[in-house]
Amino acid sequence: MERENLFDGKVALVTGAGRGIGRAEALAFARLGARVVVNDLARGDPPAADLVVEEIRDLGGEAIAASGSVSRAEEAERIVAIAVAAFGRLDFLVNNAGFGRMAPIWDLSEKDWNAVIAVNLTGTFLMCRAAAWAMREQDSGVIINTASEAAHGDTSFSAYMAAKAGVVGLTRGIARDLMRDAIRCNAVTPRAFDTGQTNVAAWESLGAFHDRYGVAMGSPHPMGPIPGTSAEVAEIVAWLCSDRAAAITGRLIVAGCGEVGVWEEPALAHSLIDERGWTVDRLDAVADVLIADAANPFLDLPAEAWAEIDGRHRARLKQGERARAVEAG
Repeated sequence: MERENLFDGKVALVTGAGRGIGRAEALAFARLGARVVVNDLARGDPPAADLVVEEIRDLGGEAIAASGSVSRAEEAERIVAIAVAAFGRLDFLVNNAGFGRMAPIWDLSEKDWNAVIAVNLTGTFLMCRAAAWAMREQDSGVIINTASEAAHGDTSFSAYMAAKAGVVGLTRGIARDLMRDAIRCNAVTPRAFDTGQTNVAAWESLGAFHDRYGVAMGSPHPMGPIPGTSAEVAEIVAWLCSDRAAAITGRLIVAGCGEVGVWEEPALAHSLIDERGWTVDRLDAVADVLIADAANPFLDLPAEAWAEIDGRHRARLKQGERARAVEAG
């Protein structure tokens, strides 16, 4: 099948598609022949989703906007209903809507915690639930959820980490629930440095940190060899929706910076068995074996490394403050 006709007759719904990675995903599906439903909040004049719809139509594609917050059940259901009413089916759902709030745990407000969980985790759940009804009717479909390598470890980002780790667990559960209906569900950890939230300088900084100290700053895995772009992430997401990726479900995929990969499923590093059951004394006797490779590499970082980490997060905190100011009008 020719690339341009890969998704002929298919319908894709992308949330948070008014800008950044979501916009790139919507455009990629359109270029591959899919009809596209562009979701985002109804902000701006005209709203960002409407502008993306215009871009798709200028490319000769077919698209509609479906504004609304994915964090509310009635709106999530309405967004999916709009897609099915307009195009008669729903083949691909890409849950891209999300945002973060930075703060160390002692300064993280309950309001910010709830907001981050509501959009990133609850919103993903609500959209998946609504889409599952439509996809089960047709015995086919692909769901791609957006996780983050931040879920593996970062500082001053605990709400976002918890939400994205939850997305990974949710993805595994959904894949098992829907596999008998021929519906696949995977999650991606996108790497894009052209979104306005981050840039090439950030990619260079992360690479330099790994080269200098031997550990990645915000993930157990270093960035790839080139600065990732939204377009590259979108290509990987589109491929995951294609029949060539039909064997992949319930997995977490690295996407971007010149790299694509599949994370291993959770597995014990090692374990010890004692048929008598474990006690404090017995655990103490095997402690050297049990914790032999359980050390945290960040504990041994020098002061200058922590200064770099703190500097990065101060900059991101200021960025978050600016975002709040914009939201407040």
